[in-house]
Amino acid sequence: MNVTPITNGIVLDHITAGKGMELYNILNLDKLDCSVAIIMNADSKKLGRKDIIKIDSVIDLNFDVIGYVDPGVTVNIINDGKLTKRTKIGLPKTVTDIIKCKNPRCITSTEQELTHAFKLCDEEKRIYRCIYCDSVAK
Repeated sequence: MNVTPITNGIVLDHITAGKGMELYNILNLDKLDCSVAIIMNADSKKLGRKDIIKIDSVIDLNFDVIGYVDPGVTVNIINDGKLTKRTKIGLPKTVTDIIKCKNPRCITSTEQELTHAFKLCDEEKRIYRCIYCDSVAK
């Protein structure tokens, strides 16, 4: 299989195998007006198997979304065919409007204009809690 290199764009690398489509959907990459390649189950010395997403344009990405879905992702920025920036994503300390509070008594259930904000409480178990009602995100 041949996937050509990109001249200007972004490569999301080291995506846990099987999470590539989830990132593609949650980042709304289907709405872009450029080429996007998803490589699934590629061989990886580090992970065994991995997914890769190549975007043929430099766009703004929500790193919090990427980190929440898969904190091991590496974001590579390519300009003029050369790697110009590499960022290792980790778990975000807070996430806003990525997940919604499921507690029916939470103020976000009645006050629709409030943002759904969660703070990281346990990095090892990846547990986030609502900043308003302290409910665990599911």
